[in-house]
Amino acid sequence: MASLTEDPVLGINDIKEAEEETDKGTTQVVKTEEVGQSERDMAPVTGNSIHRSGSRPQLDLSKAAIQGNFEERDPTILLPNQSDDLSHLALDIGGSLIKLVYFSRHEDQSIDDKRKKTLKERLGISNGNRRSYPILGGRLHFVKFETHKINECLDFIYSKQLHRGGMDARIWNPDAPTNENSVIKATGGGAYKFADLFKERLGVSLDKEDEMNCLVSGANFLLKAIRHEAFTHMEGHKEFVQIDQNELFPYLLVNIGSGVSMIKVDGDGKFQRISGTNVGGGTYWGLGKLLTKCKSFDELLELSQLGDNSTIDMLVGDIYGGMDYSKIGLSASTIASSFGKAISENKELEDYSPEDISLSLLRMISYNIGQISYLNALRFGLKRIFFGGFFIRGHAYTMDTISFAVQFWSKGDAQAMFLRHEGFLGALGAFMSYEKHGLDDLMVHHLVERFPMGAPYTGGKIHGPPLGDLNEKISWMEKFVRKGTEITAPVPMAPPGTTGLGGFEVPSSKGGTLRSDASALNIGVLHLVPTLEVFPLLADPKMYEPNTIDLSDHGELEYWFTVLSEHLPDLVDKAVASEGGTDDAKRRGDAFARAFSAHLARLMEEPAAYGKLGLANLLELREECLREFQFVDAYRSIKQRENEASLAVFADLLMELDSMTEETRLLTLIEGVLAANIFDWGSRACVDLYHKGTIIEIYRMSRNKMQRPWRVDDFDVFKERMLGSGDKKPRPHKRALLFVDNAGADVILGMLPLARELLRRGTEVVLVANSLPALNDLTAMELPEIVAEAAKHCDILRRAAEAGGLLVDAMVSTLDDCKGNSSSVPLMVVENGCGSPCIDLRQVSSELAAAAKEADLIILEGMGRALHTNFNARFKCDALKLAMVKNQRLAEKLIKGNIYDCVCRYEPLS
Repeated sequence: MASLTEDPVLGINDIKEAEEETDKGTTQVVKTEEVGQSERDMAPVTGNSIHRSGSRPQLDLSKAAIQGNFEERDPTILLPNQSDDLSHLALDIGGSLIKLVYFSRHEDQSIDDKRKKTLKERLGISNGNRRSYPILGGRLHFVKFETHKINECLDFIYSKQLHRGGMDARIWNPDAPTNENSVIKATGGGAYKFADLFKERLGVSLDKEDEMNCLVSGANFLLKAIRHEAFTHMEGHKEFVQIDQNELFPYLLVNIGSGVSMIKVDGDGKFQRISGTNVGGGTYWGLGKLLTKCKSFDELLELSQLGDNSTIDMLVGDIYGGMDYSKIGLSASTIASSFGKAISENKELEDYSPEDISLSLLRMISYNIGQISYLNALRFGLKRIFFGGFFIRGHAYTMDTISFAVQFWSKGDAQAMFLRHEGFLGALGAFMSYEKHGLDDLMVHHLVERFPMGAPYTGGKIHGPPLGDLNEKISWMEKFVRKGTEITAPVPMAPPGTTGLGGFEVPSSKGGTLRSDASALNIGVLHLVPTLEVFPLLADPKMYEPNTIDLSDHGELEYWFTVLSEHLPDLVDKAVASEGGTDDAKRRGDAFARAFSAHLARLMEEPAAYGKLGLANLLELREECLREFQFVDAYRSIKQRENEASLAVFADLLMELDSMTEETRLLTLIEGVLAANIFDWGSRACVDLYHKGTIIEIYRMSRNKMQRPWRVDDFDVFKERMLGSGDKKPRPHKRALLFVDNAGADVILGMLPLARELLRRGTEVVLVANSLPALNDLTAMELPEIVAEAAKHCDILRRAAEAGGLLVDAMVSTLDDCKGNSSSVPLMVVENGCGSPCIDLRQVSSELAAAAKEADLIILEGMGRALHTNFNARFKCDALKLAMVKNQRLAEKLIKGNIYDCVCRYEPLS
């Protein structure tokens, strides 16, 4: 989901503080105190909360000014000369991998126009307290390098100037001396090993943070802030687990590196190492290297997937003549003794296959870790066990073995859980040791994860130096993604029917292929958007699930992937045409098609790769991918043309409506919304219709086919609420939120006349539109101009638009007769906080959240917002869901109907 962000702003107290630092001639406050934890043995140690150093980026205070109301208690400060990029960087330097977490702020500036000012005043929206740096809005990036390629890591940091606060290299003076006190937060053994190299190459000191502190701090943040962070993994199936923040603690964190540490976490900064074992990842790698001659950890894991451990392990069935030992609950395939057959068989090491040895080692060590972990959880009464560390690394097979062990020993009472960002726990914890990181105040709805093509890191392999700009990314796409191997090529699975896996069959290939780094495309960029809020009218936010279509069904997934793939050429044509059809646009269009196809291929291989997958996520991914390759509004010219055609007949439609009785008019208005919703460039059926007639011809044809009863028809109930029955007239709604969909006839001939009817009855109307373009959906930026044009033909719309601040800069001369008419109910426009055809109401703009607080009617219109998402959503007020179904599969699945069937679903509060 996307949101328009604001200029760099800061609280007044921060300005004063920064001025004092400047007066002292200080560019950076550095606290060089090092804290460490000497704990390296098995004894329990109590951890303390992470210290906060004072290091922070320098502020450019020139021409700083108060923005907005001078009388506010904490007025917002505009820093016009502050760099767009304001960054922190932290590292976790391990023996094999270097993990970087860095923060950048580089967002489009929003336009604080008069409409927004009027809207804020009417809805009571304040700027709030914005004194924490990342709360300004920005991004958290996650990057990996192999430790033996540390020079590439240093080049990456230098190219982005992350060691200097992320200043834009174009305005940064490369000859300026580096502040000798500049520091980068770091953890891991490499923070000591490479400290001199960082000083020599970048002129910065590494401020070393305790590993265990960082590990726990990173885990706590992820579990509280990322919605789809924790998951279970059994027999190749990944399932995400939603954890209530209030019920997170206590939990057991099992970190499997060379050895194993088991940490009981009781809260932020409160943890204790309660146990551990020296049999860990180092044991597996060390013994494996000796026994199989493998050259790498990943090679050893790959061998395990081709192995059959029953050739070397003694199983229960080997002892009992192939039978189960059912009396004590042991199946014949349960391992009785790892490597036990080597005792009785007259074989040498070379007689056993490396694959079988690797699998036997993996089972032995994973089962041991799983058993000890569960026993410690049982000992302390802990319900949740999270596993992470170098040994895990996202490997499906490894997670399966640990999961089976926990399930086996707990008899199903406990589950092993894993973290999508587990490789970055240490780096993230080091990042949070900065005093001014600002992440503590963020909640799950403030974070939006997006998945740009992460070249040159895609596929778990580093293909060269970091990409500096879009042109380099396109070149990389042309070079690597065209081959289709780096992203989609799976490692072969173990053959079917392999036995001796400790009680369960070999994981199916679905979601279970081994990758050298399974998180290669799994880790996106975390956008910190503090202006997003949970929609306050959701009946139960914890139970709310936006997606209607379940893509965990492979057939459903394959169908929608095919739909999106078939629509791709037409979308590319529209995108390229929107940029004038230039050679540059064609090249970007080709790169977009490759990138989105690569995403689809990755998700077809592992549907849960990016988190819990729903149709809304796929549609949003497509829009984000378009924007990544700088296609801002692919349907811009089409929307303009359709808006003009619809406005040309708007006045005639109003005359027709005004000639009707109240009851007939209400039915005609709902029919008009449903008929106009046929215009959807995301639907193949609709695209085909466009080739057969003009927009007005299609609209009239659609209206003429409106015959009740509709497939879902609650109109009569809605009519009674609006008009009453007999002499009983119901009170009008106080405020209605109308979620608009497509440009052209959909909004102008459908939703605007309905909004006018509500205004006529004394109901405030708020039109809710996208923050960013998606297909031919209308945006909140475009809507006021359309309202202004429509208002030229209607006094009701004109007075309401003026009252709502929509006509501040338009039509002033025509409004003289309306001055002083403060009794008119307002018509307002707010952005919804997203740039997708669908909407997740767990993350909406602060504008929409404020408007919703006094609303008692919600109207969701269109397939994306009323069917693909929110069809099953329940609200704290009356809700009307209107849509024409333009997909046969969706019609059959959702309403057991056919294409072009209509949905009029009314859900009164009581």
